Amino acid sequence: MSSQGTFQSQIPSNPPDWSESFLSKETQQVASSLSKEAQGVRDASSSPPQELFPANKRSCEHFSKYFTDAGLKELSDFARNQQSIGARKELQKELQEMVSRGDPQKEIIAFTKEEMKKASLSEQALISIIWTSLMSCVEWNKKEELVTEQAIKHLKQYSPLLKAFTSQGLSELSLLVKIQEYCYDNIHFMKAFQKIVVLLYKADVLSEEAIMKWYSEAHLAKGKSVFLEQMKKFVEWLKNAEEESESDEEEAD
Repeated sequence: MSSQGTFQSQIPSNPPDWSESFLSKETQQVASSLSKEAQGVRDASSSPPQELFPANKRSCEHFSKYFTDAGLKELSDFARNQQSIGARKELQKELQEMVSRGDPQKEIIAFTKEEMKKASLSEQALISIIWTSLMSCVEWNKKEELVTEQAIKHLKQYSPLLKAFTSQGLSELSLLVKIQEYCYDNIHFMKAFQKIVVLLYKADVLSEEAIMKWYSEAHLAKGKSVFLEQMKKFVEWLKNAEEESESDEEEAD
């Protein structure tokens, strides 16, 4: 018998999985879970990656550190991004329920600020969530003239909530862009855009600086010609008011 044949005859027909003995207990659990997913036992798309870890080590921080240390920072970043998306969706759902129940705005604002801190959300991201929540909890009229009146009444009521999270110019611009996008995507709101913006300007939610910047350069392409035309006269009024104010200040000096 050749040496090759002798060697092959010594290989057991069902060799043990030697790799398992070299893996840490935690890694074995991860590998086992991955194997189950590959067999279709679990749907990977419906479960966060942290669930591949033991129950006491499923925090995003542990997951991030584990894979960053292993040289898989991309996977770590992906997990953090998924966690952020999940937190935003949950917050939007909670806000929508609070508004639908008619909870006091002071409570809604306090809750939102707490969640903002816990999820490390920026004010720009948060104002978009608030807008979506406010607009999702109302059954809107299908007639343009009636839906505008309905929207103005609703947003006037909740302007303190919007104002609480537009303390920065970028937040105001984010809100303006979100309003533009919403009015474009919901055709019954196309003619309501200007009235909504003017309402929020009067309620000190939007500043003239933010409106002017949106008008000149920060607007979206969606419905651009329609919305800019709607805002033209109001923007001209803002410019004239600003010039008169500057002139009065110069005379006072």
